[in-house]
Amino acid sequence: MNSTLADLKSALAAGQADQGLTRLYGKAALAEQRARYRQLLADAEPRLEGSSCFVASAPGRTELGGNHTDHNNGRVLASAVDLDCIAAVAPSGNDRVSLSSREYPDPLSIRLDNLSPDPAERNSPVALIRGVGAARQQRGRAIRGFTAVIDSTCKPGTGLSSSAAFGVLVGGIFGVLEDEALEPLQLARYGQFAENEFFGKPCGLMDQLSSAAGYTLGIDFADPDNPAITRIDTDFEDWEYRLLIIDTGGSHSDLTEEYTAVTEEIGRVTRLLQRDKARGLSVADLLGQIAALRAEAGDRALLRVLHFITDDLRADRQSEALLQRDYARFLELVRQSGDSSCTQLQNCSSSKNTKEQGILLAISLTRQLFPRAVCRVHGGGFSGTAQAYVPKDQFDDYQSLMGQVFGEGSVIPVKTGRPGFCHFTANGWLFPATGEGS
Repeated sequence: MNSTLADLKSALAAGQADQGLTRLYGKAALAEQRARYRQLLADAEPRLEGSSCFVASAPGRTELGGNHTDHNNGRVLASAVDLDCIAAVAPSGNDRVSLSSREYPDPLSIRLDNLSPDPAERNSPVALIRGVGAARQQRGRAIRGFTAVIDSTCKPGTGLSSSAAFGVLVGGIFGVLEDEALEPLQLARYGQFAENEFFGKPCGLMDQLSSAAGYTLGIDFADPDNPAITRIDTDFEDWEYRLLIIDTGGSHSDLTEEYTAVTEEIGRVTRLLQRDKARGLSVADLLGQIAALRAEAGDRALLRVLHFITDDLRADRQSEALLQRDYARFLELVRQSGDSSCTQLQNCSSSKNTKEQGILLAISLTRQLFPRAVCRVHGGGFSGTAQAYVPKDQFDDYQSLMGQVFGEGSVIPVKTGRPGFCHFTANGWLFPATGEGS
């Protein structure tokens, strides 16, 4: 490492970070990102000391295919995006992790000698730090204290897995401090463990793996301990559509029961069929015992299994369409997946809050007023964000309409396919997923 904060500032000013910044955010955003990193280092100046400073980045992710399929050993399609969490970091020289940001200038500090879950810390950054530390410790990895100043464009509540990005960022920082060869799958597992056991979010591995490995990935969880990963080099910028996230502003409070009900109801059906998971089931398997399944598991549980069966296959076909650059076919599959989420998975609104149905409203307005566009639920659903593919020649009108409905800034354009966790020193960037530098 051996970079002081002054070394990092000089390298940034000399353009030594430009190639990596372009890879992460695109050429059009280079000047903006230079200024952002320059401000981060200025904010860090009062806090970071020593000759082992670096800057790290972990991206958010967008789910492109396979809605709620990773929980049952299914297939997904996901991509890292240009909205991320970055940190200027230096070792603290003790067992404390101290974090601050422009939004929260008072440092958040925790000791690493206590790595047990604390229910009072659920849904907090402290829980993720403690959980990642505990995951590393369980695997015999060292954990060293550090001081970090953070800036994030991947905001909570936007459906881009900000908690996964933060967890991967923390795991990556711990690894860089120990000069480890960072393996994306292991980084992802650290983050998933922290979210499941400490943060209180019953997530699969897709979010963390997308952030750690980056790019656009087709992931097959048939063997969850060793998922098959296909990297897909594609860029929607080459296409006549723009990919957008719509923050409908719905509340995420009290949705854990809705999320867990999906897994529990699918599990009810699979147990009746004497299966551990829904992966491998067919529609014929359900029809063979349809009367008993309806009576004992209920119709919604059956519909959710039907969604899994079709969306699992569809995610694989979406990957194939992107590999072949058949965007028309890909878009049709997106439309089908969105319909399945609405009618079978039923995660486009919450039964607990019928007053807020922003996702359904965004989908309905898109279909009626912009028939060339496609809009679907994004991620976990029930409230929060939708995802839209909008023709470039309709983007301004679409953004204006959705802004009227959901508020200014509710339409968030995203660029897909950036690298995953990476870090920058005065010697350049290192991208662990590929072993490349710049």
